[in-house]
Amino acid sequence: MEQKKSNEADLEKRRIPLIIMGVLFSTALVLVAFEWKTYETKAGSLGELDVDLVEEEIIPVSQQQPPPPPPPPAPTTVIDIVEDEKEIEEELVVEDLEIDEDTEVEFIEEVEEEVEEEQVFSIVEEMPSFPGGDEALLKFLGKNIKYPAIAKDAGIQGTVYVTFVVDEKGNVNDVKVLRSIGGGTDEEAIRVVESMPKWKPGKQRGKAVKVQYNLPIRFTLR
Repeated sequence: MEQKKSNEADLEKRRIPLIIMGVLFSTALVLVAFEWKTYETKAGSLGELDVDLVEEEIIPVSQQQPPPPPPPPAPTTVIDIVEDEKEIEEELVVEDLEIDEDTEVEFIEEVEEEVEEEQVFSIVEEMPSFPGGDEALLKFLGKNIKYPAIAKDAGIQGTVYVTFVVDEKGNVNDVKVLRSIGGGTDEEAIRVVESMPKWKPGKQRGKAVKVQYNLPIRFTLR
């Protein structure tokens, strides 16, 4: 035998494996042929669809109630029409006033009354005085003034100057403090002056007038 040029091209070595593979393949084809099954199809079954028909429920139509009748119209106001021919009992009498160039028209001018404010004097011919004089005034102050506890504890001493107005009837009004020393002495001075009896009013040209009066009140600790 002539030697092959290549061992890979030698088919003698592969003959037996190829025979075995061919036998196995043939056997497999035979088994597949015996196991093959055919299924009969029914004509006209393709594309059929079963549909269950459900009866539709009939819903009764609700009847709408008619709207209530409108309210009766309001009673109309009856207006009595007076005819032109009806006579009116009361007649308005209009006087015919003839006015010409020579007629004089009188104008009444209202004069506003000016209210004069009463003057308060500082110095007058006869100054107001306490009933009984200055000595009675000092006794009144010494008897009625109560030394404030705050001023006493703080050792406050001094003179409080008070101003007030004595009117035409001798009443003491508009009491104010001109100079203060504190400690409750101002309030005590005002209280005592407001509790004074009527003074003898001051006079200017023999007529009682309002006069502003200044009074010093001394607070001294003993």
